[in-house]
Amino acid sequence: MKVNDMSLRGRIGGHAKAAKYGGDELTEAARRGFLCHFTPDDPTLSDEERTRRGRAALRAHMAKLARKSALARVK
Repeated sequence: MKVNDMSLRGRIGGHAKAAKYGGDELTEAARRGFLCHFTPDDPTLSDEERTRRGRAALRAHMAKLARKSALARVK
């Protein structure tokens, strides 16, 4: 099977970037953006409370997905 040159270039670039930066650093913006979907827009809450509630909502969302996945595997 012939490997596409662009595929190899992308793989090389990905490895070079991973060697230069840590995984948390590379995905920080994406994780922050994803967490924003769960953080309430209530100006009366402190930043700490908004973050706490957002993380709790994210954990609840992930638990729901895990439950759905488990039920689907049973079927």
